[in-house]
Amino acid sequence: SVIKATDQPSAGPPAGTPCPQEEREGLIEFYGSYQELFQFFCSNTTIHGAIRLVCSKKNKMKTAFWSVLFFLTFGLMYWQFGILYREYFSYPVNLNLNLNSDRLTFPAVTLCTLNPYRYSAIRKKLDELDQITHQTLLDLYDYNMSLAQSDWSTLSTRKRSSRSLLHHVQRHPLRRQKRDNLVNLPENSPSVDKNDWKIGFVLCSENNKDCFHQAYSSGVDAVREWYSFHYINILAQMPDAKALDESDFENFIYACRFNEATCDKANYTHFHHPLYGNCYTFNDNSSSLWTSSLPGINNGLSLVVRTEQNDFIPLLSTVTGARVMVHDQNEPAFMDDGGFNVRPGIETSISMRKEMTVRLGGSYSDCTEDGSDVPVQNLYSSRYTEQVCIRSCFQLNMVERCGCAYYFYPLPAGAEYCDYTKHVAWGYCYYKLLAEFKADVLGCFHKCRKPCKMTEYQLSAGYSRWPSAVSEDWVFYMLSQQNKYNITSKRNGVAKVNIFFEEWNYKTNGESPAFTVVTLLSQLGNQWSLWFGSSVLSVMELAELILDFIAITFILALRWFRSRRQHLSPPQPPPNSHDNTAFQDEAPGLSAPHRFTVEAVVTMLPSYNSLEPRGPSRDGEVGHE
Repeated sequence: SVIKATDQPSAGPPAGTPCPQEEREGLIEFYGSYQELFQFFCSNTTIHGAIRLVCSKKNKMKTAFWSVLFFLTFGLMYWQFGILYREYFSYPVNLNLNLNSDRLTFPAVTLCTLNPYRYSAIRKKLDELDQITHQTLLDLYDYNMSLAQSDWSTLSTRKRSSRSLLHHVQRHPLRRQKRDNLVNLPENSPSVDKNDWKIGFVLCSENNKDCFHQAYSSGVDAVREWYSFHYINILAQMPDAKALDESDFENFIYACRFNEATCDKANYTHFHHPLYGNCYTFNDNSSSLWTSSLPGINNGLSLVVRTEQNDFIPLLSTVTGARVMVHDQNEPAFMDDGGFNVRPGIETSISMRKEMTVRLGGSYSDCTEDGSDVPVQNLYSSRYTEQVCIRSCFQLNMVERCGCAYYFYPLPAGAEYCDYTKHVAWGYCYYKLLAEFKADVLGCFHKCRKPCKMTEYQLSAGYSRWPSAVSEDWVFYMLSQQNKYNITSKRNGVAKVNIFFEEWNYKTNGESPAFTVVTLLSQLGNQWSLWFGSSVLSVMELAELILDFIAITFILALRWFRSRRQHLSPPQPPPNSHDNTAFQDEAPGLSAPHRFTVEAVVTMLPSYNSLEPRGPSRDGEVGHE
């Protein structure tokens, strides 16, 4: 065996090749390509069907099929997600119905006489208006209206004072007009009958350049509206509304009882209505409200009222009886909206059922808590209601457009009521504005929103004759002794009203969100499980895929940008560089380490016979060795 060892320098690894290092797992690692990212995701995700995209990669047909199916499923799932999100952001509500049993607070009850009186402060002007109306009906219909003798006897003494009223009445006369299909026919045509005419009154602007005919199909409605128009002007001329306050509670309400206890003056308040006369509101005092512990007719409010038309205005009030309305406390009584009439000689029993409505505010419904967020000033001294807002809106527009306020509604600050002695064309402006109001041109119905919490009373009425034929004698006798009841037409002079709760329970209609965040997440989870059969962790895997995709895209874009920048700008030597070529030639020899090479030569040993001497040449060769 021959071993050779040589001492030679090592050539080392090729230039530019890094030395091999031990592979270690980094804290944050990213995939080298999109293919590697998606292959890893499809192989390890818990989403059903994703593994098929990898397992069937050798079969292009299956790969295409599962790819289409996978992304189609994704599309259908997110389509369902869109439907769920749309439903959630529509803010649907559930209606909750609750029945409550408790002692009930009795509502406020307003009762009006239906008899606008000839108040002493305006009696003279009303008599003059009656005389003018009498002559107008005589000219139009050949009707001779009977008037009180005192009116005719005092006409001559008031000729001078009536000129002013007559001037304004002549400016707004009551006229007849042919119907639209008969306009081209002459007035004396035999085809034109009295029934073919419409009646109304003319209203003109202040300069008389624009006029229109406020017409009515019914002559009764036209006369009543025309008379009411002038009646309002007379009322508006009163400097103090208290001059019309001629309350006579005892002569209108003969008996009042609640829960078998007698009422007194502390239980009612009084106000005057231009068309319904004196009105009385019971149980409107918030400090001492009535409560009903039991339902039934004997546990409510019972009233005996006088319904005789005493010193009434026949052209203004065409009905007899009384008008009653049930409403909540701290709410005005709008008799035109919710009231109904009580017939004379009849006992009217009104049963009530209380119903409360509570709406969700905010995004769930367009309701208001207290009206503070409604762009309409509340002119009433009461809490916010939709009708309060609508009337306030009309009154504010009336003051802005016509320069005065309508007499039926509260007076805004700094304004005055319309009166044609001061505002000549207010009637023209009012009826024009009223047409715009009804067509919602003013936007009052859009501005005024429903309150989020409101209380309503569902009413049902029953009627019976009162007093009966066998008891009317002693009933009227007792009334005449106690209340000085001396009406000749006894049957039509009184009426009885009973108002009570029908049952002890009351209904509450509430709202609750139909689609909460929890419901949304539950529905989204149901859809995800339906289409992919996976869980929340699968969603996190998908989110991780998206983040990795964004990170890889950012890294690749950054590398491309840097390489692009280096390609466009060539490298430049540093400013203090020197020629070190000689050092570069010697450097490899000096720095390269020595390498020792050991060579071992192994030869077969000769056999025993070969050790015998073979000749001098052989001996000399061995001896030399």
